[in-house]
Amino acid sequence: MEPQEAAKRSQDEANDSIEHENNSHGEPAPKKIKFDDHPSTPDDSAKAIPRPRVKGVAPIKAEYLVLALGQTEQPAVDEAIDDDAAEGQTAPEPHEAVQVSKKDGRRKKQKGQNKEREFGTFSDAKRLCNSVAWTPEFSPRPCKHGDRCNALHDLRQYLKEGRRPDLATFGGKCPVWEKHGRCPSGWRCLFVHSHMDEVKHADGRSELVLLEDTAKRSPEGDHEEEAGEVKPGVVNVVPVGIKFDLAKKRIQLEKSDKYLEWLTKDTERLTKHYHTSKNDANESSDYRAQYVEPPLKPSEKRRIYFGRETPVLAPLTTQGNLPFRRLCVELGAQVTYSEMALGLPLLQGQKADWTLMRAHESETTPPRFDPGGAIVQDYDNSKDLKFGAQIAASVPWVAIKATEALSRYLPHLRLVDLNCGCPVDMVYKSGAGSALLDAQSKLERMIRGMNAVSGEVPITAKIRMGVRDDRLTAHKLVERLALGSEDMRSVVGAPGCAAVTLHGRTRQQRYTKAADWGYIAECAALIKQYNQKTDSLADTIREADESTLPNGGKMYFLGNGDCYSHVDYFEHVDKAKVDSVMIGRGAIVKPWIFEEIEKGQYLDKSSSERLTYIEKFARYGMEAWGSDELGINYTRRFLLEFLSFFCRYVPIGLLEHLPPSLNDRPPAYRGRDDLETLLASKNYKDWIKISEMFLGPAPPGFKFQPKHKSNSYEIEAEG
Repeated sequence: MEPQEAAKRSQDEANDSIEHENNSHGEPAPKKIKFDDHPSTPDDSAKAIPRPRVKGVAPIKAEYLVLALGQTEQPAVDEAIDDDAAEGQTAPEPHEAVQVSKKDGRRKKQKGQNKEREFGTFSDAKRLCNSVAWTPEFSPRPCKHGDRCNALHDLRQYLKEGRRPDLATFGGKCPVWEKHGRCPSGWRCLFVHSHMDEVKHADGRSELVLLEDTAKRSPEGDHEEEAGEVKPGVVNVVPVGIKFDLAKKRIQLEKSDKYLEWLTKDTERLTKHYHTSKNDANESSDYRAQYVEPPLKPSEKRRIYFGRETPVLAPLTTQGNLPFRRLCVELGAQVTYSEMALGLPLLQGQKADWTLMRAHESETTPPRFDPGGAIVQDYDNSKDLKFGAQIAASVPWVAIKATEALSRYLPHLRLVDLNCGCPVDMVYKSGAGSALLDAQSKLERMIRGMNAVSGEVPITAKIRMGVRDDRLTAHKLVERLALGSEDMRSVVGAPGCAAVTLHGRTRQQRYTKAADWGYIAECAALIKQYNQKTDSLADTIREADESTLPNGGKMYFLGNGDCYSHVDYFEHVDKAKVDSVMIGRGAIVKPWIFEEIEKGQYLDKSSSERLTYIEKFARYGMEAWGSDELGINYTRRFLLEFLSFFCRYVPIGLLEHLPPSLNDRPPAYRGRDDLETLLASKNYKDWIKISEMFLGPAPPGFKFQPKHKSNSYEIEAEG
């Protein structure tokens, strides 16, 4: 058989395989996907019969493999990648954790949370004062620093010397202004000449002014535009004054204060009861007889819904930023989460953590649901929304107070999720994240307290199977979250956890092993039993108050781990019996996985379609962070982070076997066109080339280091 005929046959077999997969889910047979024909067969040794599938190796068709001169065997696969990056960064290496003092030459410890990553500096050559940054040339606002201000106030000098020339990307037109009719970056915008004008007055003077298109403007307030806080389409923007008052401890969280005072006394009673009964059974006191009601009980919660038609985007540190979530929602994600925020910095009013709580208006729309499905009583889809917040805390008072602050100041909030699975050393050693898996009593107190102060906002938790491989604890923990401990459930009932997500790995495993969906299925079966037992929790004296039960007594259960196609998704829902599946790394590598789930078929995205998603990310980044020097290079940094995962996608049309596996590593291959080959490159210089298509050249001083240091990539712009 000729090589061209072999390639054609292999292509037809892949098409037939895709059609078979679609029919297996009961959907009408879709039109066959036509793969792009390669202009020529790169390798004359292409085989007609697909090769056997090798575990851990992406099964790329022979005609697309890149072989070295004289090589006849399949090339080696890429080195394994550290995928802890999807949830956070591991601890720095010993040589990275210290630095040398310039004063005495001694080694000293670095401070801060991100000491193992360096991003360089990127800003204007000369800073423009805020008093003139958004105003016409002759009408500046009063400068609060007066004569002490060391920023530029001469607008023409700033445009000539203080910044680099306008960018030529997007035709030289500001994408934010083109869409919204105004640009929050003002004179700092690197496309400013597309929305400015020089007006001549009657006295002969020429004044520089910013233009606005009122026909495109939304009715958003401009009360904080001068501080760069208000961005078009962005919600959950907490005013600077509130963050300042939190930092100065001027804001009273009354519900939390009352509950924590009661919790301290109740914990003392429970501890005394435990030690008394342990040391002397004859003097054991009845905790139920000593129990005192808390000063407030939970408000009735808004009903939420997770189902087969609601695939969930996981909370992802760094990767789960607002532009990426917006892209995923556009492609079909039905539930999203913020990046994990630390509870204590939220209470301290720190800007960085409150910024993580911002969402796009597309995330405030209701998720998709099936009215004929198993929805909970009184669920109102019109009042539901997609966006939820995730926090981490190591002690109950932090989790409880942070929850009250979030529910008070974030008007668009579906739920508050407590992270009980983060494996990162910094988080674990502080007692938060996966450390809570071995502190189940403390975790229960957190959930109960958060539920008491959150108003109508439901509380959920995300956990792992356990801390160590030889001691799985999730099955005991889900019972505690569903029913409460044996001492508490007979007194006050269930903790009020509306949903639990189980990641099918332990902390010890990180990403070294495949997710254990068998164990997730076991826990899902337990959850079903616990939901049936909810009505019989209280004794004959204390009847359960149905208004305080989450979702009318039903606790949802979600699985998480290694979902990379609609086949994986529906298999987990049908076989593991979870309510829905949370998708993390699979969405970073292939954001249109949500579209595949919605349509029930594989989508062989062309290179031009994939480039369109990168362009959208760049546009969304400028809308979220600004089109000035700072905002564009924030966008560049997160885009390069995205590309470090996005390049791992192997197009469906190049595979011999389906379904694809998230953990397979491809051997060296070429795509069906030059752009597809470029998008598959693991070379950081190619990532820069792609980013420059939309963001222009990186400025001097810009650095980038991916969170997974597979090849120790480090980028520094030429200066």
